[in-house]
Amino acid sequence: MDEVAAALKAPSGRRMVRAAQYLRMSTDHQTYSIDNQRDAIRDYAEIMGYDIVATYEDAGRSGLNLGGRPGLQRLLADVENGRADFETVVVYDVSRWGRFQNIDESAVYEYRCQMAGVRIEFCAEQFANDGSIGSDVLKAIKRSMAAEQSRMLSQKVFIGQARLVRLGFRQGGKAGFGLRRLLVSQHGRSKGILSSYEYKSQQTDRVVLVLGPPAEIATVRWIFSHFVRTHKTELEMARLLNNKHSARLRSHQVHNPPEQWVRVENILEPIVDRKLFDRAQIVLKTIYRHMTNDEMLAALRALLARRGALSLAMIDADSECPPSQRYQWRFGTIVKAYELIGYQPSNNYRYIGVNRRLETMRLRVIGDLVGAMERQGGAAAHDMATDLLRINEEITVAITIGRCRVSGFGYPRWFSKAGQRPPPDIFVLIRMNPGDLTIRDYLIAPAHEIAGKSELHAINGALLDTYIFPALNPIIRLAEREPVGGATW
Repeated sequence: MDEVAAALKAPSGRRMVRAAQYLRMSTDHQTYSIDNQRDAIRDYAEIMGYDIVATYEDAGRSGLNLGGRPGLQRLLADVENGRADFETVVVYDVSRWGRFQNIDESAVYEYRCQMAGVRIEFCAEQFANDGSIGSDVLKAIKRSMAAEQSRMLSQKVFIGQARLVRLGFRQGGKAGFGLRRLLVSQHGRSKGILSSYEYKSQQTDRVVLVLGPPAEIATVRWIFSHFVRTHKTELEMARLLNNKHSARLRSHQVHNPPEQWVRVENILEPIVDRKLFDRAQIVLKTIYRHMTNDEMLAALRALLARRGALSLAMIDADSECPPSQRYQWRFGTIVKAYELIGYQPSNNYRYIGVNRRLETMRLRVIGDLVGAMERQGGAAAHDMATDLLRINEEITVAITIGRCRVSGFGYPRWFSKAGQRPPPDIFVLIRMNPGDLTIRDYLIAPAHEIAGKSELHAINGALLDTYIFPALNPIIRLAEREPVGGATW
């Protein structure tokens, strides 16, 4: 037992500190490999007297956002949900924590750990992350340097890829129908056709596009000829070719202006001759001419007259109507387009159903609260006209429900709706968990303290977070009455 106690004893008689390590892969393999980080953290832990009891690792290479970092997400979740059985996290250096383009994002994740009682240490940095002015300044500089390094690397990669495109080489992506990817050496010698999901193995090799099988080439030429002859829409052509079904892509894309495109003319023998191609472009412009708002709404109104109702599927399936995505881009939402033609959509939208369910939950909470206060000897009533709860004819309480919204960085937030009239004495916000199925907790605060604070976060500062409670007991206690003993005269 004495040997075990001695082994667990930290240097200089200090207690052994339980710690976790966070590791992140990088393209800089020699310096930042996972094994190198692990070795450096192990040596640091031995010097500091730390016992590494947990490991969080991101083997992927993206340090630019939280979405591609499941290891960091899991670390934050364990720390903030009380599952972390350690008091510090050791990271190799500031850049391993993340090369976030906004350095405040890096600081926020560290701050979230600190607020949960877990500190972050960087074992390879020349400063102690102790909150001193000097360390904070150096850390901010390091974060800026990490972000700038990512930006510079991205720019260098783009310049290199653009140069290769101008030389006629393919820079990733699946070859189109009727084409194939040919692997060539740095001297232009053919090394064979690449199959699907087959890629080059040598850094100096290049890929060019060549004509594919004769059957596919014949199909492409038939498509252009048939399109020019019949003037069918793209949707009709897709149905003809697929003979099954088709659907439009509905994801938003970022479109670069033509002056930013990297293009090279006449690098590949064309499948379709220039005259036929140009005729196809004329047909496209005729079919897909620019429509004004009034023309788009007229097409939508005509579809409604034909079908008697509207939906995204109906719009996308109709050849005489622009796709639903175009309506959303032009008018903001499809519902706004509906309103402009006087169409009232059915009330079976999901968000309407969620709101109704949450309102039912809110009224049930109010009903349970009234019953609990009456059992305590108090009097409570819910005034439906003002939507206020009146306790003992003395105190008014407003109770609202806050749907949970999770930001792209993983932060939950709630909107308080604390500006109702007449103003209550006390404001209660029922904060839902992500998914809006269960209650997380309750914000119970004097109305004047919450006034003007329309958005709440998981951490709102010491003053506001003191009003967060796991149940409505503080409200119930307001209704309690003490019995008055017998009086003598």
